[in-house]
Amino acid sequence: MTRILVIGGGIAGVSVAAKLAPDADVTLLETEAALGTHASGRSAALFEENYGTPTTCVLNRASRSEHERRGVLSPRGLMIVAKDSDRAQFETDLIAMSMDEITVADALARVPILNRDITRAAIHEDAHDIDTDKLLQGFAKDARASGANIATRQKVIAIERSTTWQVRTQGQSFEADILVNAAGAWADQIAEMAGVARIGLQPNRRSMARLPAPDGRDVGRWPMIIGPGESWYAKPDAGGWIVSPAEEHPIEPMDAWPDDMVLAEGLDRYQKYVTSPVTRVETSWAGLRTFSPDRALVIGEDLDVSGFFWCAGQGGYGIQSAPAASACLADLVARRTPSLPAETVDGLSPARFR
Repeated sequence: MTRILVIGGGIAGVSVAAKLAPDADVTLLETEAALGTHASGRSAALFEENYGTPTTCVLNRASRSEHERRGVLSPRGLMIVAKDSDRAQFETDLIAMSMDEITVADALARVPILNRDITRAAIHEDAHDIDTDKLLQGFAKDARASGANIATRQKVIAIERSTTWQVRTQGQSFEADILVNAAGAWADQIAEMAGVARIGLQPNRRSMARLPAPDGRDVGRWPMIIGPGESWYAKPDAGGWIVSPAEEHPIEPMDAWPDDMVLAEGLDRYQKYVTSPVTRVETSWAGLRTFSPDRALVIGEDLDVSGFFWCAGQGGYGIQSAPAASACLADLVARRTPSLPAETVDGLSPARFR
């Protein structure tokens, strides 16, 4: 049986392990003590089919049935709002997100704290919260049930290749026929360690603040709201209200933390669109969204190094696209023709950067 090492225990690596394990001897290596510690555990967790590049949207749509089967989706809705000064950006967002314009009165009925100088609003009802932990643990359970070994606290420190891949961690050595690089923000570092050319992946910090429910209201049925040009967003979360500056600040791979000034500036942008003042931040955090140079996912075998497969560049789309992305990667590893359109598979291939 083919031996496969998957490096990375976020949603990309765990979903890939689950798809590969029925047909191969799979070991997954994760640096941290728990799966999904970094980007996967800090996602805003929304399923929105129209969010992302064209290839990402294809992956989103192809992932829906599995999300539904796993029972990880719940209704949320996605709204964009704008003022007169945002007119051009609103029109762009309306088209890009395939949303339906609604009256300001309707928007206020849905989210009563919106400022009365809002002049445009649109909604996409078919957007859903994703239970990220249930999704991640479901994939992990599937992987283990098919015989995969999931090893945490295994930081990779060296990779060599002769006839097989040899990977050393701080505690053990592993050998495999195929290496899958699903290391998130660290994927280019893993590639370089393996003697594979970097793609040019760029991690970007995004911060989040958790606030009390505005004015003590029940926010459970409110939609997620996005400011013009994704200049901020807000979303109900376990009875509270989370707000993000939606920043993309290039940063080195690390356990990210929020920048207080960036967070304050983002909360100020948000504050201009609502009537409820921000009086207290209960907690804040940050995550890394790692993009390829063209912002599309990178899925497939390296053009120059056989047996080295990429599953990287998930950006802000990794959770919602995971079922289809992992299935595509598993098909490519097994030398099967993926079920995705051929032009999508080509558009995801790492060969586009060589």
